[in-house]
Amino acid sequence: MRGIPRTHIVLSALFLMAAGLAHGAAVNTSPETVNLLDAAPKNGISVYWDTLTGSGMLEKDGRRALFHAGDQLMLLDYQKLAIIDPPRIDQGTLMVSLDFMDTITAFFGVDTVPQGGLYRVGAIVIDAGHGGKDPGAFAAHTIGGEKTTVYEKNITLAVSKLLYDQLSKTYPDKKILLTRKDDRFLSLEERVDIANAVPLGEREAILFVSVHVNSSLNNKSTGFEVWYLSPGYRRTVLTGSEGIEDKALLTIFNDMLEEEYTAESIQIAKSISDGLNNQIGSQSPNRGLKAEEWFVVKNANMPSVLVEIGFLSNSQEAALLSDPAYLRKISAGIYNGLTDFVRDFEKSRGFTGFQ
Repeated sequence: MRGIPRTHIVLSALFLMAAGLAHGAAVNTSPETVNLLDAAPKNGISVYWDTLTGSGMLEKDGRRALFHAGDQLMLLDYQKLAIIDPPRIDQGTLMVSLDFMDTITAFFGVDTVPQGGLYRVGAIVIDAGHGGKDPGAFAAHTIGGEKTTVYEKNITLAVSKLLYDQLSKTYPDKKILLTRKDDRFLSLEERVDIANAVPLGEREAILFVSVHVNSSLNNKSTGFEVWYLSPGYRRTVLTGSEGIEDKALLTIFNDMLEEEYTAESIQIAKSISDGLNNQIGSQSPNRGLKAEEWFVVKNANMPSVLVEIGFLSNSQEAALLSDPAYLRKISAGIYNGLTDFVRDFEKSRGFTGFQ
């Protein structure tokens, strides 16, 4: 989550250098191994494992440890590196040494709050898609007996402003931002720059939500969907300016943070999808969660999602999207999803689980 103090990353890098791992220091290995997916739950530790990327997370009581198969590093609560026996895949099974198990049980056995306090969401950026000379999708329909052209840019702005008002009232202590407040054009780069430039406190995180309306050549297409960045895509979220000079270390930290963004983006997407389903699911079908490399999603250095709230190409859905009462339902659905995520994130010390 963006907002993790870079000083912790730098200190961890120095810790690693002091341990001598960067110079080929040996890691103790245990001849006996166990199946981590079986062994960890016996100690009350939840395991989240991504076979595609070979990365995993261990969680207990809001504390978290991130690891990669084949790597000798484990990141503990984003503050400290542990040198471990590398987990390995043996005939499709995630195997770890007894030394590995000793390390994690000792770590999770210490019930302390991370140094500096808990993580919190410090800012939420709401991006109303299109605007100005860019109308987005549009379609002409007869609505209420009148011929009407419905524009995506107007709908996204109306929903975004409603969402802004709701979040601002609920979170007076957080930065709630709109990329645009009126009918103006912003390039995709400008939208991303607004989000990436938001100042945050030492242990604060930021979320990015882009609101859009769909269109299709098939005028029967209908429903809402929430998109997140494809897990296989890798952003560069650390540039080297954080004080980490070793390129290998920089790559490891970048991958860990990027995978965290992806996991949290999926969770935000699911929360928003559930929120919309509760509000408008009886009027518009839930098309589910989808992964894609949208520009604003892949260039925002934070957990980010893109919400498609319906199809303008469908005459019935276009009529709904022209109804202010229906737009209030949509904004309420997105709002409920975001507040559910924020509550869980902050309640769990800023550590959320993979889905």
